Amino acid sequence: MLVFSLTSDAFFSVGNGMTVALQVTSIGFLGIGATCVIITGGIDLSVGSVLALSGVAAALLVKEAGWAVPPAMLGGVLVGALCGLVNGLCVTRLRLPPFIATLGMMLVARGVALQLTGARAVSGLGEDFAALGNGALGRVVEIDAMGFPDVIFPGIPYPVLLMIVLAVGVSLLLTRTVLGRHLYAVGSNAEAARLSGVRVDGVTTFAYLLSGALAGLAGCVLMSRLVTAQPNEGVMYELDAIAAAVIGGTSLIGGVGTISGTLIGAFVIGILRNGLNMNGVSAFTQQIVIGLVILFTVWIDQVRNRR
Repeated sequence: MLVFSLTSDAFFSVGNGMTVALQVTSIGFLGIGATCVIITGGIDLSVGSVLALSGVAAALLVKEAGWAVPPAMLGGVLVGALCGLVNGLCVTRLRLPPFIATLGMMLVARGVALQLTGARAVSGLGEDFAALGNGALGRVVEIDAMGFPDVIFPGIPYPVLLMIVLAVGVSLLLTRTVLGRHLYAVGSNAEAARLSGVRVDGVTTFAYLLSGALAGLAGCVLMSRLVTAQPNEGVMYELDAIAAAVIGGTSLIGGVGTISGTLIGAFVIGILRNGLNMNGVSAFTQQIVIGLVILFTVWIDQVRNRR
């Protein structure tokens, strides 16, 4: 941050801070779900495609079925939750490896989204559809002497507020409830957890269902920000979510992880991208930098586990 502040005057400003916070919300939503799945010792590669399918479903319910925006977006979240439930059942009932089960769902969800839309964007969704993704709390605008609007404070974007509420809620679930302790127990040693009376299959299915529902919510929020539903949206987002969790200290072998750490990881990725963008660094170089950060973080995690 110090380097970016010295190389760009606009980096360390309230407006840019809100822009970074808004940009990391998608990674934040997906990262919270990814953290719960990884804590159980699993992995979810389908969240990027589920995000696209859920956003497309919400948009089609508004445009083609004539639904109001709130129930349509709830429908999008339920589509994501259904995909997560299928993932969980494939892992717990069919005994498929999580990597294979969620890889299959990644292809299925993306294919359904493309099939429903004919691979075209769904537009013309109206102002109400954009309210969730583009609204802000506390926005202050004054009209200057020339009659032009002057933004005094950009406000806190609704997606950022939603991310904070979700992070607090899931963090409390992990640290203050029996279900949260069972998630950690399953990830630490599934057989020991089963012998202790933990319903391992139910706990594991819940983690994938939660991840799918949060991917559905991320899809609705992102399509609302774009005011267009893109069936190709969310490509590689699953890797960003996993990277945010790992950078934040979640162990890929399960049993360890926090939501606060994942949000820090999401902001690390967001700040790196924002700062590199403002300094004119190409997208290819950004991938190299973020990849090196992930490698370094995983190496630190491995060293810590050896001790």
